[in-house]
Amino acid sequence: MMRRFVADLHVHTLLSPCAAIEMTPRNIINHAVDCNIDIIAITDHNACDNVAAAVEAAAGTKVVVVPGMEVETKEEVHLITLFETVDQLKSFNDYITSCLSGRVNDQERFGAQIIVDACDEFIGFREDMLLASLTSGVEEVTAEVAVRNGICIASHVDRPVYSILSQLGFVPPDLMLAAVEVSRLTSTKSATEKFPSIGCLPVITSSDAHYISDFVTGPKTVFYMEKPTLFEIRQALNNQNGRKILS
Repeated sequence: MMRRFVADLHVHTLLSPCAAIEMTPRNIINHAVDCNIDIIAITDHNACDNVAAAVEAAAGTKVVVVPGMEVETKEEVHLITLFETVDQLKSFNDYITSCLSGRVNDQERFGAQIIVDACDEFIGFREDMLLASLTSGVEEVTAEVAVRNGICIASHVDRPVYSILSQLGFVPPDLMLAAVEVSRLTSTKSATEKFPSIGCLPVITSSDAHYISDFVTGPKTVFYMEKPTLFEIRQALNNQNGRKILS
């Protein structure tokens, strides 16, 4: 039987230097419970150090955490990458780490990159500079995601920077994308008309939350599917087997 799931597939924790200190795994989960958000994806910039903590923090709640990461390719394109398991994400993270710029983060300039546990207790700082483009491009990154049975969603394609449209000018037809995402500035219904190069790709919307207020009030996508898994999300994006999305 199909069930209705409210999902936010683009949420940052305090590991992302541009996110607020309040964006701890347990605080995010608590607000998801309070706001009846069923599925969230933790998608920090070029790293996944707080994902396992979020999964653990969600244990015993109705909230399902999809392991993820927001990648910035060498073209400065942002991609949401989602995986079925934390182990798949960690394997992908090993690849991403090998593609980092090699620069050390300047906390005073860019903000701290904080790692915490499932109880929101401080573990340490991530020293690699995460707010920087990788040495790998969109084709390489999407291929690495596919090898691990994950999916890629082009982030905030309606924005004038860090989107596939702003950086490339179009969506390459052979690129392995499961969907595109628009921000709160654009309705999903108008996205294809405004950005025809999206073509037939499904359109979702997410909060891209860097603050709790963003997470609570930001846009979400509704999925109709049997279970809250990435396999089912993939089917819903493809409108397969009775699964579907409403944004």
